[in-house]
Amino acid sequence: MASEPERASLRIDKWLWAARFFKTRALATEAVAGGKVHVNGDRCKPGRKLHPGDRLTIHRGQEVFDIEVVGIHSQRRPASEARMLYQETPESIARREAEAERRRQERLDRGPGRRPDKRERRHIRRFIRKEGER
Repeated sequence: MASEPERASLRIDKWLWAARFFKTRALATEAVAGGKVHVNGDRCKPGRKLHPGDRLTIHRGQEVFDIEVVGIHSQRRPASEARMLYQETPESIARREAEAERRRQERLDRGPGRRPDKRERRHIRRFIRKEGER
């Protein structure tokens, strides 16, 4: 039978998958190995044991999560249960929401995108050919 400290720890890649930060364990392993996940401020390897109380910084795409590990569960559970495995800091939530709002506003400011029509494509091709001749 395993002792108490061994039961309260789990590989970080498996925990990230179980907590639904990544869709597969392979993606979680790749993120950890690529330096996208820091434990208590330090880079780590995918096999590092994670314990309740550890603080994680997770870079996933354009989002950055600052969380504290509250629970350990080795199986992937529904999202409502997965959220109980960690607690995100209020500063992290505010920063992510502000960044999402900034990206949303940028998208609105750009206006609707469209493909060039036939006439515009001809102009583009002529322009590219002239650039290539130099």
